[in-house]
Amino acid sequence: MAYVNSTRATQSVLSDRFSALTASFRQAMQRRRVYTQTIQELKALTDRELADLGIARAMIPEIATQAAYGK
Repeated sequence: MAYVNSTRATQSVLSDRFSALTASFRQAMQRRRVYTQTIQELKALTDRELADLGIARAMIPEIATQAAYGK
């Protein structure tokens, strides 16, 4: 008769899921930091500096989204 112990497999799957969740959370936080930093830096520029870069103030959130999320 064969005996199978599935406790280790369950723990391994659970730890893998937790690791993946942690990695996903860290990636989301890093992207959010990039978004926030981009917003802050662009908002700190004067209208003249933004115009020199070819950016309107209304475009700042879109540019930050592209920088952080690639969308």
